[in-house]
Amino acid sequence: MRKMTVLLGLTFLLCSTAASAQVSEEEVQALRDQIEMLTKRLDEIERQNQQTQQAATQAAETAVAKAEAAEEQVATVQDQVAAMSWAERINWSGDFRYRYETIEQEGRDSRNRSRIRARTSLEAELSPTLDVGFGLASGGDDPVSSNVTIGGGGTSKDIKIDLAYFDWSGIENTRITGGKFKNFLARPAKKGLRWDGDWRPEGLGAVWDNGTFFAQGLGTWLEGDSRNGTEFAWVAQGGINMKIGDSGKLKFGAGYSAFDIAGGTPIFGGADDFYGNSFVVDPVTGELTFLYDYRNIEAFAEYSFKLGGQSVSLFGNYTVNTEADANDTGYLFGAKYGSAKNRGDWDITYFYEKLEADATVGLIADSDFGGGGTDAKGHVFSGTYAFHSNWNFKATYFLNQINLASGDEDDYDRLQLDLNFKFD
Repeated sequence: MRKMTVLLGLTFLLCSTAASAQVSEEEVQALRDQIEMLTKRLDEIERQNQQTQQAATQAAETAVAKAEAAEEQVATVQDQVAAMSWAERINWSGDFRYRYETIEQEGRDSRNRSRIRARTSLEAELSPTLDVGFGLASGGDDPVSSNVTIGGGGTSKDIKIDLAYFDWSGIENTRITGGKFKNFLARPAKKGLRWDGDWRPEGLGAVWDNGTFFAQGLGTWLEGDSRNGTEFAWVAQGGINMKIGDSGKLKFGAGYSAFDIAGGTPIFGGADDFYGNSFVVDPVTGELTFLYDYRNIEAFAEYSFKLGGQSVSLFGNYTVNTEADANDTGYLFGAKYGSAKNRGDWDITYFYEKLEADATVGLIADSDFGGGGTDAKGHVFSGTYAFHSNWNFKATYFLNQINLASGDEDDYDRLQLDLNFKFD
C-alpha cells in the first residue's frame, strides 16, 4: 500500500512538472532512477516486515510449546509431591527385645530360658484429625505378653494382630479411639499394679486433657459375642497435672472401674486359670467360676524433678476392690533416678508392691511380678544403660513372695537381662 502511494505521488509530481515547465531528458532520467531506488527500498522493507512477522509467529509458537511443557512438568511435580505427602503421612515404628531370664520358685526346679519379643506397627494420617493404625507382634493369644521362648530346633514363631484402631482428634483437647489399641490409662512410672504394659484393650476409649486437668474413659469387651456370653467392663479416671518450681511436675488422680465377672468362667486360659483371683465351684454345672466382681477405687500419683542434673521420679498407686470380702487391696510405691534416653545415660529404679488375691483382675495385672496375676508381694530392682537413643541394656530382679492368701507363702525370685532395640 505504501509503495502504491509513493508511485502515485511521484507520477503526480512528474505530470505536474511536465505541465508546468519544460524539463530535460537528464532530469527525467534522474527522477526515474530515484523512483526505482525507492521501489527497491520499499521491497526491502516489506521483506524485512515479513521476516519479522514470521519470527514473531515462531516465537509465539515456541512460547506456547514451552508453556505447555511447563504445565506438564508442574503436573508431574504435583503428582510427585502428592505421593511424597502420602508417604510422609505414614509412620512405621516398632521394637525388638532379646531376654535371658532365670526363675527360682520355692518348691519347684530352677528355670532358665531365652525369649524374644518383636512388634511393629503402621499409623496412617487420613486427615489432620484422623489416624488409623495396624500392628503385629510375636507371641500367641496371651493378652498380656508378646514374648516367645526360642528353641524347638529353630521352629517358626507365631505372629498375631497386636493393634488395629482409629484415633480421632476432631474436638479440642480430645481424642477418641476405637478397636484394639494401646492402653492409655494412668500407670505411675509405667508400673503394672493393675494393667500390664502389653495389655491392648478392645473397645472404645476417650481422653480429654487441657494440659492441667485430664479425664479419660475406657469401655472394653472381655467377650464381644453374645453367643459366648457378652462381658463388658469400663474404667474412668481423672486428675491434675501441676508444675512445681522450675523443674518439678506432679501428676495425681483417681479412678473407678467395673469388671462384673462373678459367676463367670476364666476369661483366658484353662478352666482353672484365675491368675490369683478367688474362685468357687458352680453348684449346677460343676465349673470353676469367679467368686467376686471387681469394682475398684484407685488413686495414683507421680512427682518428677531434677536432682544433681539427673531426673528423679517418686510414684505410687493404690487400689481396693469394693466387692471382695477379704484380700481386696493392692498398692505400690517407689523411686527412679536418672533416665536412659540418650547414649551414655543410665537409670536405676526400685519399688515395693503388694497385690492381694482379689485386689484387681489378675489376668491383666503385671505378668512378671510374682509370676503374673495377683496374690504376691515384694521388691523389684532394675537398672538401664543406653548404648544409643534406640538401643539399651536393662537388668531387673524380682524378690517376691507368692500365694499370700494361703497363709503359706513361697519365695519367688526372677532375674531378667534385656537387650532392647526400637525404631520409629
